Amino acid sequence: MVDLILGLYNYWIVIALMMAGLYIVISRQNLIKKLIGLNIFQTSVFVLYISIGKVFGGTAPILDGTDRIYSNPLPHVLILTAIVVGVATAALGLALVVRIKEEYGTIEEDDINQMDDES
Repeated sequence: MVDLILGLYNYWIVIALMMAGLYIVISRQNLIKKLIGLNIFQTSVFVLYISIGKVFGGTAPILDGTDRIYSNPLPHVLILTAIVVGVATAALGLALVVRIKEEYGTIEEDDINQMDDES
C-alpha cells in the first residue's frame, strides 16, 4: 500500500497543486491573486499531462523496422501549445486588471461590485 502511494507521487503533486490553485481562486478577492491561482491550477494540468506522456523505457518514435516501446510525443506538444496559450491568457488578464485599476481605483472584487451596485 505504501508503494502504491509513494509510487504515484507525481499524481499527488498534481492534486495538491490543483487544490491549492482552486482554493486561491475561490477564497481571494484580489484579482492579481486570482490570476496567480489560475496559473497554479494550469501548472498542475501541465504536470498531469507530462506524467501521462512519460513511458519508461520508451524511445523516440522513429521507425526503423525493429520492435520497440515508443514514447508518444503528442502530450508534450500539447503542453507546449498550452504554455503559449497560458502566457497569453495571463498577459490579457493582467492587462484587464490594469484597466480595472484605472477605472475603479482598486483591484478588490468586493469593492468593484459595491461601486457597480451604487451606480
